[in-house]
Amino acid sequence: MMPATHTQAPSESRLLSPFFSFFIVVGAQISVGVLGFERIIVTFSGQDAWLSVVLAGMTVHVLVWLLYGILKRGQGDLVAIHKAVFGKAVGGLLNLYFIGYFALLAYTVIRTYIEIIQMWMFVEVYVWVLFLLLVCLAYSYVTNGLRVVVGLCVIGLFVSAPLLLANYFAFTHANVSNLFPMFEHSLQAILLGSKAMTLNMLGFEVLLVAYPFLKNGPTSQKWSHLAVFTTTLIYTLAIVLTTIYFNQNQLNQTIWATITLWKVVNLSVIERFEYIGLSIWLFVVLPTICLLLWAASRIANQAFSIKQRTGLRLLIVLLFVCSFFVVGRKEVNQLNDMTAAIGFWTIITYVPFLYIAQKVKLAVIKGGNKR
Repeated sequence: MMPATHTQAPSESRLLSPFFSFFIVVGAQISVGVLGFERIIVTFSGQDAWLSVVLAGMTVHVLVWLLYGILKRGQGDLVAIHKAVFGKAVGGLLNLYFIGYFALLAYTVIRTYIEIIQMWMFVEVYVWVLFLLLVCLAYSYVTNGLRVVVGLCVIGLFVSAPLLLANYFAFTHANVSNLFPMFEHSLQAILLGSKAMTLNMLGFEVLLVAYPFLKNGPTSQKWSHLAVFTTTLIYTLAIVLTTIYFNQNQLNQTIWATITLWKVVNLSVIERFEYIGLSIWLFVVLPTICLLLWAASRIANQAFSIKQRTGLRLLIVLLFVCSFFVVGRKEVNQLNDMTAAIGFWTIITYVPFLYIAQKVKLAVIKGGNKR
């Protein structure tokens, strides 16, 4: 266990029961990606795309195990761990990186959701108008603390759950033979499909910041793994359903496959169910945005002694200004690709690196104490 470093610990009244880590992870991972990830994965691994999703989920389980190894030894959050392992200067630079990292994830979620709204509902609406509405809404929740944000995650999960049942309408028109032949693609193709899942699986890293807010933190690990299993199951069911509903040529040309499936829903009282689905999906997207902005502003508060509310305002202003630079579908695709690449190397390389660096640091300290 590493020596404690000074960071402001949350008060008892702000702590959460361990099982809330389930809602934190699910709230961070289930977002806009569910609405259109299928086409990208199928491009690499075809009808075996579900294998890529399962492999991506297994990888995240390993990364969550590494995160908890880091957090249990670190006696604090990411800021305290960085300072203990790398010192104040290098640790400060790494903290600055993660502020930008979480802010970038939040920006990508917001901008992608706006792109969907423009494509399916309000074609002529200005990007900055929706962006401002979303960040102001997120600000109102984040300023009330993590407990409120996690409460929003709980509401979002239960409100959006009925949308999964809506996929039954598409299942009645499915062609299961689209899944065959199974295991036809090479390991390289499956791995490339798993890598393409990166953007959809990001967000669990929020645990690095939220961990001190969990009562008896180590006991929350099982709930975090259950959350990863749940999100993997949701993504797997989504990719299987779209694979058996569309043929591969159709799926390769369908940008938002899940939304297209909603168009199949035929209810006598609702003409365009996808409008209802996209409106309800705000309750899924908003918790993700809030968690990421909370994490970024919390790091700024702990690392640089900036009031969290002030840091949040600065981040929102910066993101709002950036909203004027991503204006079309092509730019949104480039933004998603860039965020996925940054996220991939962050979780695949930095998390194991931090795990090893922390163990080495502990070994050095232990050796010095013996002498």
